[in-house]
Amino acid sequence: MPRLFMVSIVLFLLLGAGYALTQAARSIPWDCSNWQPYAHADRPTAILESLAENRGKTLYCGIDQSDTFSKAETWAAGKDRNERDDTVYWGERGSFRGFIAAQEGWLTEGESGITGQSIATIFEFPKEERRRTKRVKRFNVGSGDIATDTCMTDLQEGRQPGTLICSGWGAAGGSGNSQAPPQSGARYNAVGRALPQSGLEWTLDWVTNTITRTGENSHQARPSLAQWQELLAAGAARVCRSRGARYVAGSAVIGPGHSRDTGAGVRDHGDNLGWFYWDIDNRDAFYNYRARQSRTWTATCKKTIRRSR
Repeated sequence: MPRLFMVSIVLFLLLGAGYALTQAARSIPWDCSNWQPYAHADRPTAILESLAENRGKTLYCGIDQSDTFSKAETWAAGKDRNERDDTVYWGERGSFRGFIAAQEGWLTEGESGITGQSIATIFEFPKEERRRTKRVKRFNVGSGDIATDTCMTDLQEGRQPGTLICSGWGAAGGSGNSQAPPQSGARYNAVGRALPQSGLEWTLDWVTNTITRTGENSHQARPSLAQWQELLAAGAARVCRSRGARYVAGSAVIGPGHSRDTGAGVRDHGDNLGWFYWDIDNRDAFYNYRARQSRTWTATCKKTIRRSR
């Protein structure tokens, strides 16, 4: 194998190992500037109370750094709390549960326990706190493939998130042997208006959600634009939750209905309204309809992504 290739592999492994080391949390030696042993006339009690208050720092500051306690007397004071039945010293300054195997080996100069451990293990140094970062991911949701959505059921009745927003079903519009009159009456009931007088034409503007009759003033339709917005905000929030995110308040935008069919004659209902009809009698050559409207929509979700470094 060429020497240059071998050198490249070695460098790659070394760099990879160095990178792994930099990513691991580092052990931080105790700061002994403010460490004080527990003062007590009984030497073992003083040692045990100091261990109970902070075992790792006591071993490091009290033995390794300051020689306040010797290894031998510290082991003698605490060895009875180092049995397999997990004997605990309950003191005034905390509790002491004995030594780990690495500390035992260090205190007994290798006579018991295990040796050859790092000072981080022996002295129980704290770990450097990992830096936590977070970023906010935003993404758009909407009514999706509206060609497959019939609005025949509500979201709370089992419709999938990401579908059209629909008004509630209106009252039945009357019955008859043709589709047009019952559908026309159902539309009027759905928007909260009575059937027009003979000879008066009407349109419903989806932008302003107003009804206009020829020769008359405009009237607010039902749902109002504010009610549509409430329906949309609630639906968009459900969609965002289903994707583990939160809805960005105020981001929802209402679009036109699913269909550009305006109808004709008594079925003329304006542009982009997206009417759906439900024949509640469901009999051949006999019709009795309820009606509802659809709206397309878009909204924004946000998700907070947290990572540790």
